[in-house]
Amino acid sequence: MTIVRLGYVAMSKELKNASPSQTMTFAQFQKIDDRVAAIRKLERISLSNLQHTLRILKHNAASDIHFYRLTSRLIPLANHEELLDWNYLKPLKNQLREVGDFAKEHEIRIDFHPDHFVLINSMKKDVLKNSIQTLKMHYLLFKGMGIDQTHRCVMHVGGNYKETETSLERFVDNWMVVPRSIQKMIMLENDDTSFTLEDTLYLCEKLDIPLVFDYHHHLAYHRNANWEDQWGRVIQTWRNSSLPIKMHISSPKSQKAFRHHADFVDVEMFFQFLTGIKGSVPQIDCMIEAKRKDEALFQLMEEIKKRNDVEIIDGSSFYLR
Repeated sequence: MTIVRLGYVAMSKELKNASPSQTMTFAQFQKIDDRVAAIRKLERISLSNLQHTLRILKHNAASDIHFYRLTSRLIPLANHEELLDWNYLKPLKNQLREVGDFAKEHEIRIDFHPDHFVLINSMKKDVLKNSIQTLKMHYLLFKGMGIDQTHRCVMHVGGNYKETETSLERFVDNWMVVPRSIQKMIMLENDDTSFTLEDTLYLCEKLDIPLVFDYHHHLAYHRNANWEDQWGRVIQTWRNSSLPIKMHISSPKSQKAFRHHADFVDVEMFFQFLTGIKGSVPQIDCMIEAKRKDEALFQLMEEIKKRNDVEIIDGSSFYLR
């Protein structure tokens, strides 16, 4: 039997006043005349974000949720070109370690998904440089938490620039300048407009990168609708990873707005996927990308409990029969 574990993204809808993504814009930073005072305010916001992250992790542990995506906005302005002299890790050292220790103690798989402006295959050198710098920030945050960074950061291939093959090869070329420590951190995801499952598999197989299959994205944009034919290749991209295979699940907001994520997950759509992979892997971790976050996870589990083709393990996990 295959074990399925559900996770959710960044924000809890169940907890009040627990946003881990509080921020400050650079314009707001500049309005504070005293630069030292402005940096201290940034540090207070960052500390609050980490404290709220720990609250969310405790909520997850109490709810038997073993999979969680950290927000990439934990440290506002960490990579801003005007703040490169700010050693943001030093004042956050203890809180970062507390977050990491709790995740390890309770065996909660945590990872990141950097924003869309992180483009390894960019045609512009400054964009590539900034992308690597942003990935380095994620690497250092994991290091500060004491978490092994390997396969903890999922990202899209990047821009298509109206030339798929050239854009894929540019990713390969630019990959060579990405530090090895950061390369080991990366997973790649198929997207809904630019790079299909087959396109992403090409890179993952060539560069030995795990592929995170996004089922909703595949339904929105594919060359070959029969994804099951490629599933064995997807599994193989995880052969050198110590982590279970990972996928993304979400549902269309509507037929007209098919690419947009709905508030909740359509259980029948989810099980169309699960039926196709049942027995192919011992475990799969499914990240829910729904607007209602943990609320969507809880509702999905309530619907799953009514099915006769599963065996419930706990609040977010079950066996496929």
